[in-house]
Amino acid sequence: MMMPGNMQGMMKKVQKMQKQMQKDQEELNQTEFAGKASNDEVVVKFTGDKKMQDIAIKAEAIDPDDPDMLQDLIIMAVNDAMDQIDKKTQSTLGKYSQGMPRM
Repeated sequence: MMMPGNMQGMMKKVQKMQKQMQKDQEELNQTEFAGKASNDEVVVKFTGDKKMQDIAIKAEAIDPDDPDMLQDLIIMAVNDAMDQIDKKTQSTLGKYSQGMPRM
């Protein structure tokens, strides 16, 4: 049987952890990630909450006879940014789920 004081201490710990997690999430959301493709011919910038902020396309990436190439470069750059965000999210917030009991 748990002691009431023990439960209170546990709740305080959980609340502190939730506050820290929110802070980490906000920082992550404001972090900028640059996804790049093929010698930086296409560079996209996203924030950690996966909102696109910018796209830069070099002139040599634009071939009117081959629009598929530009599409592929954009896809590569976006996927690169998403991978970076996922890795950073996992390394930043993953620690919180490790200590939590499974519901």
